[in-house]
Amino acid sequence: MTLVQDRDGIESAREITNRDWMIGAALSSTFHGRDIFSPVGAHLARGDDWSAVGPELDITKLVRLNIAVAKLDDRGLSGEVIATDGPFGNLVTNISGDDFVKLGYKQGRTVHVVIGKNAMDIPFVRTFSDVPLNQPLLYIDSRGHLALAVNQASFAAKYEVRPPAGIFIARAK
Repeated sequence: MTLVQDRDGIESAREITNRDWMIGAALSSTFHGRDIFSPVGAHLARGDDWSAVGPELDITKLVRLNIAVAKLDDRGLSGEVIATDGPFGNLVTNISGDDFVKLGYKQGRTVHVVIGKNAMDIPFVRTFSDVPLNQPLLYIDSRGHLALAVNQASFAAKYEVRPPAGIFIARAK
Protein backbone atom coordinates (compact mmCIF):
# COMPACT_ATOMS: atom_id res chain seq x y z
CA MET A 1 0.00 0.00 0.00
CA THR A 2 3.04 2.27 0.30
CA LEU A 3 2.97 3.44 -3.33
CA VAL A 4 -0.81 3.94 -3.28
CA GLN A 5 -0.57 5.88 -0.02
CA ASP A 6 2.22 8.08 -1.36
CA ARG A 7 0.41 8.78 -4.64
CA ASP A 8 -3.22 9.10 -3.50
CA GLY A 9 -3.29 9.00 0.29
CA ILE A 10 -5.38 6.57 2.32
CA GLU A 11 -8.47 7.80 4.16
CA SER A 12 -9.32 4.42 5.67
CA ALA A 13 -8.68 0.71 5.23
CA ARG A 14 -10.65 -2.43 6.01
CA GLU A 15 -9.77 -6.07 6.48
CA ILE A 16 -11.63 -8.34 4.07
CA THR A 17 -13.48 -10.81 6.31
CA ASN A 18 -17.04 -10.93 4.92
CA ARG A 19 -17.32 -14.53 3.58
CA ASP A 20 -20.49 -13.57 1.67
CA TRP A 21 -18.32 -11.35 -0.53
CA MET A 22 -15.92 -14.21 -1.37
CA ILE A 23 -16.14 -17.20 -3.72
CA GLY A 24 -16.30 -20.70 -2.31
CA ALA A 25 -16.63 -22.27 1.09
CA ALA A 26 -13.04 -23.51 1.06
CA LEU A 27 -10.91 -20.60 -0.09
CA SER A 28 -7.72 -21.41 -1.91
CA SER A 29 -4.52 -20.41 -0.18
CA THR A 30 -3.07 -19.23 -3.51
CA PHE A 31 -5.86 -17.72 -5.64
CA HIS A 32 -6.80 -14.63 -3.65
CA GLY A 33 -7.33 -12.64 -6.84
CA ARG A 34 -10.03 -15.07 -7.95
CA ASP A 35 -11.53 -16.01 -4.56
CA ILE A 36 -11.35 -12.72 -2.67
CA PHE A 37 -10.19 -9.60 -4.53
CA SER A 38 -12.23 -10.01 -7.74
CA PRO A 39 -15.55 -10.68 -5.96
CA VAL A 40 -14.92 -7.84 -3.49
CA GLY A 41 -14.10 -5.54 -6.41
CA ALA A 42 -17.34 -6.58 -8.10
CA HIS A 43 -19.34 -5.71 -4.96
CA LEU A 44 -17.67 -2.30 -4.80
CA ALA A 45 -18.20 -1.67 -8.52
CA ARG A 46 -21.87 -2.52 -8.05
CA GLY A 47 -22.08 0.19 -5.39
CA ASP A 48 -22.36 -1.99 -2.28
CA ASP A 49 -21.42 -0.33 1.02
CA TRP A 50 -17.68 -0.92 1.29
CA SER A 51 -17.80 -0.93 5.09
CA ALA A 52 -19.59 -4.31 4.84
CA VAL A 53 -16.36 -5.95 3.64
CA GLY A 54 -14.98 -6.18 7.19
CA PRO A 55 -13.64 -4.28 10.18
CA GLU A 56 -11.79 -0.98 9.87
CA LEU A 57 -8.02 -1.00 10.31
CA ASP A 58 -5.89 1.67 11.94
CA ILE A 59 -4.13 3.23 8.93
CA THR A 60 -1.29 4.47 11.12
CA LYS A 61 -0.37 0.82 11.71
CA LEU A 62 -0.19 -0.21 8.04
CA VAL A 63 3.28 -1.52 7.22
CA ARG A 64 5.22 0.79 4.90
CA LEU A 65 7.91 -0.38 2.53
CA ASN A 66 11.19 1.50 2.45
CA ILE A 67 11.23 2.33 -1.26
CA ALA A 68 13.97 4.64 -2.43
CA VAL A 69 13.06 7.57 -4.64
CA ALA A 70 14.64 7.73 -8.10
CA LYS A 71 16.96 10.70 -8.64
CA LEU A 72 17.10 12.75 -11.82
CA ASP A 73 20.15 14.97 -12.34
CA ASP A 74 22.28 16.42 -15.14
CA ARG A 75 23.91 13.05 -15.89
CA GLY A 76 20.73 10.99 -15.99
CA LEU A 77 18.40 8.94 -13.84
CA SER A 78 19.41 6.73 -10.93
CA GLY A 79 16.86 4.33 -9.54
CA GLU A 80 16.31 0.85 -8.29
CA VAL A 81 14.85 -2.43 -9.48
CA ILE A 82 12.40 -2.97 -6.62
CA ALA A 83 10.72 -6.24 -7.68
CA THR A 84 9.96 -8.71 -10.41
CA ASP A 85 6.40 -9.28 -11.54
CA GLY A 86 6.07 -12.81 -10.25
CA PRO A 87 6.74 -15.74 -12.55
CA PHE A 88 7.29 -13.62 -15.66
CA GLY A 89 10.61 -12.13 -14.57
CA ASN A 90 9.95 -8.57 -15.76
CA LEU A 91 11.78 -5.96 -13.70
CA VAL A 92 9.71 -3.41 -11.77
CA THR A 93 11.54 -0.14 -11.03
CA ASN A 94 10.96 2.91 -8.87
CA ILE A 95 11.47 5.12 -11.94
CA SER A 96 8.33 6.92 -13.07
CA GLY A 97 7.60 7.05 -16.78
CA ASP A 98 7.35 10.84 -16.47
CA ASP A 99 10.92 11.06 -15.14
CA PHE A 100 12.20 8.66 -17.79
CA VAL A 101 10.84 10.75 -20.70
CA LYS A 102 12.63 13.79 -19.24
CA LEU A 103 15.85 12.05 -20.33
CA GLY A 104 14.90 12.74 -23.96
CA TYR A 105 14.23 9.21 -25.23
CA LYS A 106 11.45 8.51 -27.72
CA GLN A 107 9.91 5.12 -28.45
CA GLY A 108 12.00 3.16 -30.91
CA ARG A 109 15.31 4.51 -29.59
CA THR A 110 17.93 2.32 -27.97
CA VAL A 111 18.67 3.17 -24.34
CA HIS A 112 21.97 2.48 -22.59
CA VAL A 113 21.07 0.95 -19.22
CA VAL A 114 23.35 -0.05 -16.36
CA ILE A 115 21.86 -2.51 -13.87
CA GLY A 116 24.26 -3.25 -11.07
CA LYS A 117 27.55 -3.80 -12.92
CA ASN A 118 25.93 -4.93 -16.18
CA ALA A 119 25.64 -2.46 -19.05
CA MET A 120 23.34 -3.10 -21.99
CA ASP A 121 21.60 -1.35 -24.85
CA ILE A 122 17.85 -1.97 -24.86
CA PRO A 123 15.14 -0.60 -27.19
CA PHE A 124 12.47 1.61 -25.61
CA VAL A 125 9.18 0.36 -27.06
CA ARG A 126 5.45 0.46 -26.42
CA THR A 127 4.83 -3.27 -26.04
CA PHE A 128 6.44 -6.71 -26.09
CA SER A 129 5.62 -7.48 -29.72
CA ASP A 130 7.70 -4.49 -30.80
CA VAL A 131 10.84 -6.63 -30.36
CA PRO A 132 11.66 -10.15 -31.62
CA LEU A 133 11.14 -13.19 -29.39
CA ASN A 134 13.69 -13.57 -26.58
CA GLN A 135 14.92 -9.98 -27.00
CA PRO A 136 14.95 -7.40 -24.19
CA LEU A 137 12.78 -4.32 -24.10
CA LEU A 138 12.25 -1.27 -21.96
CA TYR A 139 8.67 0.02 -21.60
CA ILE A 140 6.32 1.99 -19.36
CA ASP A 141 4.24 -0.52 -17.39
CA SER A 142 0.60 -0.35 -16.32
CA ARG A 143 1.64 1.42 -13.10
CA GLY A 144 3.29 4.19 -15.12
CA HIS A 145 6.81 3.10 -14.19
CA LEU A 146 9.79 2.09 -16.28
CA ALA A 147 10.04 -1.69 -16.62
CA LEU A 148 12.39 -4.11 -18.34
CA ALA A 149 11.41 -7.42 -19.89
CA VAL A 150 12.33 -10.04 -22.45
CA ASN A 151 9.70 -10.90 -25.03
CA GLN A 152 8.30 -14.28 -23.89
CA ALA A 153 11.13 -14.94 -21.43
CA SER A 154 12.37 -13.77 -18.03
CA PHE A 155 14.60 -10.70 -17.92
CA ALA A 156 15.54 -11.50 -14.30
CA ALA A 157 16.66 -15.03 -15.20
CA LYS A 158 18.34 -14.20 -18.52
CA TYR A 159 20.41 -11.35 -17.08
CA GLU A 160 20.67 -12.70 -13.50
CA VAL A 161 19.09 -9.65 -11.85
CA ARG A 162 17.70 -9.87 -8.33
CA PRO A 163 16.00 -6.96 -6.58
CA PRO A 164 17.06 -4.71 -5.09
CA ALA A 165 19.49 -3.67 -7.80
CA GLY A 166 20.67 -0.22 -8.79
CA ILE A 167 19.80 1.06 -12.26
CA PHE A 168 21.24 4.05 -14.11
CA ILE A 169 20.14 5.57 -17.42
CA ALA A 170 22.12 8.42 -18.96
CA ARG A 171 20.37 11.30 -20.72
CA ALA A 172 19.75 10.83 -24.44
CA LYS A 173 22.41 12.34 -26.70
